[in-house]
Amino acid sequence: MASLTSTVVITIVATHFFGFSELMQIIYVDHLLQIGFFDYGSLRPPTIKGSNIVSPNRSDQSDDLAVVSPRIKLRDGRHLAYIERGVPKDIAQYKIIIVHGFGSSKEMNFLAPQELIDELGIYLLQYDRAGYGESDPNPKRSLKSEALDIQELADQLDIGQQFYVIGVSMGSYATWSCLKYLPHRLAGLALIAPVINYRWPSLPGSLIREDYRRKLVHWAMLLAKYCPRLLHWSKSRLLKHSRIKDSLREQVVFDTLRHDWRVAFGKWEFDPLNLSNPFPHNRSSVHIWHGYEDKVVPSQLQRFVSGKLPWIHYHEVPDGGHLIVYYKGLCESILRSLLLGQENLAYRPRPPALFALSAAADDKCFEP
Repeated sequence: MASLTSTVVITIVATHFFGFSELMQIIYVDHLLQIGFFDYGSLRPPTIKGSNIVSPNRSDQSDDLAVVSPRIKLRDGRHLAYIERGVPKDIAQYKIIIVHGFGSSKEMNFLAPQELIDELGIYLLQYDRAGYGESDPNPKRSLKSEALDIQELADQLDIGQQFYVIGVSMGSYATWSCLKYLPHRLAGLALIAPVINYRWPSLPGSLIREDYRRKLVHWAMLLAKYCPRLLHWSKSRLLKHSRIKDSLREQVVFDTLRHDWRVAFGKWEFDPLNLSNPFPHNRSSVHIWHGYEDKVVPSQLQRFVSGKLPWIHYHEVPDGGHLIVYYKGLCESILRSLLLGQENLAYRPRPPALFALSAAADDKCFEP
């Protein structure tokens, strides 16, 4: 009943402001956001206490939400929480910062085999982006601020002048920002199922005009900008997952998610498709990993992006969806490719015609 009521209210407001013809789009936006929460909430392991998305420590909060992770203090007074995995950084051969996605946290499970970590000497640094987990919110969040947070984290933890960065899903906008603002600090970089902003100037209209996801993102941006109270009220009732629902009721948590969404899909300060190769002498590399069957970000767009930036190594999981980072064995392939230059031929993109032939063969196998 609550779901129906909230959808009706959204529909009434949307009709008043935007017109009846967009009614179904608004409803789909509502469910798109709901699905986004469930995808991450159901696949992440439980965190220290409560939800992954908890508001930062405050004197009026209960002891259950006390900060227990190490944190650094940034120049602007905010704190970033982090965890360290792998071999000690003073003996590590490879130092990697992992950037989590929307609604996630530093506790995300990057499934790197311990044997590989020990063999290669890998140090992993995972942190809560601004406003997530135990990190303070950043009311001035921007593309550049995300990159500068990464730089300051690396400097304060003394992991060296150069380091690797791996961005997952919506955490990829911070990773693109590193390519723009910190190319001199990068030892290598990988984007896993990265989001694509339909407002990038270099994306051709012929490719995105009829993409229904573009309209969903557009309406979600309008709701986040002009109807934040309505969006918050709706989501707090639609979400059935108790941990996420409880944390979402906290305004600071909702604001973090809303601002994160608006930065990712708002107007960018640069066009990623105009970026230069940060490794012109091939001392390292940049990679995109994507699922061919991704329903959140279509693989056709990722293929276009990698085609416009030929210095990016594009890998495609043939039957993969948006959450490929959790697929067995994939994190090992990502690390071997990024650190050692070892390509797994199973993830080499196939021509679309081959996918059509493969699908036709599969259909034939199921004929009675």
